[in-house]
Amino acid sequence: MHQLAQELVERAERTPDALAVVDGSGEHTLGEVLAEARRMADLLESSLEGAPTVLVQADNTWRTLAAAVAVGLRGGLVAVISAHANRSEYDLALEDVRPDAVVAAPDTLAGWQVDSAALAPAGTVLDGWPLHAAVSGRTAGTERWAGGVVIAMTSGSTGRPKCVVQSEAALRYAGQATIDAIGLRPGDPVGALVPLSSVAAFCFGMHLPAMLGSPMVCLEKWRPEDAVALLRDRSVAWTMLVPTMALQLSLVPGSAGALSRLRAMTVGGGPMNRQALQQAEEHLGTSFLRVFGMSECLGHTTPLPSDPADLRLGRDGRPFPGTEVRVVDADGRLLPGGTTGNAQVRGPSLFLGYARDGAPQRPDLTDDGFLPTGDRARVNDDGTINILGREKQVIIRGGRNIDINEVEAAIAAIPGVAQVCVVPVPDPLLGERAAALVVSSGPALSLEDVRRHLEQADFPKFKWPEFVHAVPTLPQNRVGKLNRVEAVSLAADLSGAAAGQAP
Repeated sequence: MHQLAQELVERAERTPDALAVVDGSGEHTLGEVLAEARRMADLLESSLEGAPTVLVQADNTWRTLAAAVAVGLRGGLVAVISAHANRSEYDLALEDVRPDAVVAAPDTLAGWQVDSAALAPAGTVLDGWPLHAAVSGRTAGTERWAGGVVIAMTSGSTGRPKCVVQSEAALRYAGQATIDAIGLRPGDPVGALVPLSSVAAFCFGMHLPAMLGSPMVCLEKWRPEDAVALLRDRSVAWTMLVPTMALQLSLVPGSAGALSRLRAMTVGGGPMNRQALQQAEEHLGTSFLRVFGMSECLGHTTPLPSDPADLRLGRDGRPFPGTEVRVVDADGRLLPGGTTGNAQVRGPSLFLGYARDGAPQRPDLTDDGFLPTGDRARVNDDGTINILGREKQVIIRGGRNIDINEVEAAIAAIPGVAQVCVVPVPDPLLGERAAALVVSSGPALSLEDVRRHLEQADFPKFKWPEFVHAVPTLPQNRVGKLNRVEAVSLAADLSGAAAGQAP
């Protein structure tokens, strides 16, 4: 983060009154943000000897930018964590990151029960947030991070959250590739609507506008009505959302044509239906860009705003210049174009590893440096990518495997389906059955409606869902992505756990 900090220092010397952040508390100039960053940097310097690793509560305000710049001025690494992280998640972050300092709101620190015997109060920064620093007065140095400058927990769907370590070069590469693809110019407002505690939001919602020389327009708490008003009233040029959020915008009363000044909206990180996306973008008056990316290899595909709708909404973009995506079979052999297989990626935004015990645990790459993504994909003849779901999403019903991705795609093609999530529900006789949670853009669809459409499409009968539940929204995690763990629980409740019910 050192390079970004130095750029902002130089820019603030020339234009201190330039707008840097818009958030719930108002407008904040570059000079004001930098002044707060310097105060925090000074406290870090007086409290700790050496470049620090600092765990920071990331919220969608000026504080996150100021904290990142402060750590950059000290040549350190910033690890971002959500204010909603519970005590166990904080403990995991301590275990994996081994921070030299922690900065958060007072009530957040109280909930985490920060151990003052190890991290003692050192003062307040960022307009009243306590900073706790290592009692030894020394840092463990940043050499341990092998060039990493930022860490964030992945949301994950199961198991232990992973702390992804990314370099400044990766942030800059992904940001510049996006700037070039969208055609952003210095001064173009950029929306930061996804929580900045995620790696992708930190990169594209905060680092990108700061690097570009543009204001970061923040939404602190997700409400579709507020998001529409913010994007419209602040003439935001570009933003990034997960599909659930993007589709919710089109349901806001009075939102027709409201985003006509939004050059494009990048949409990724969850199941997407071409028809639903097209209806939403036409209603809002903007263009959606369907992409594929991951915390471990930031934003590595995108279409262009000038691409036709079939490409922008029906495929997942082309790789960034310098990034390679390939498809292989189960034995790692390269598959020809147009063939579905397992996706692998290699490029400049590839992460350094997962933080474990205060150092990056190197990623498990192929011999030639590709990262297996865990996704099923197809590379089309024109170089575009289609992501076709996760590799290991199956329902085992009576000994027969049902591909969840295939069922979701079939249901998503039904007119009126905005979003769908298919999950297993337990059954004492068959083991598992298929349940579909469906968000409709019109009247709710029943099980009979869905089955009638699947029959007309000649979709194999043994793959039909046995339960269809109309829901207003799909379960989401903190950054708005589909939460399959909660979806499974919801479907089980709605299906009566499928116990003893006939198909």
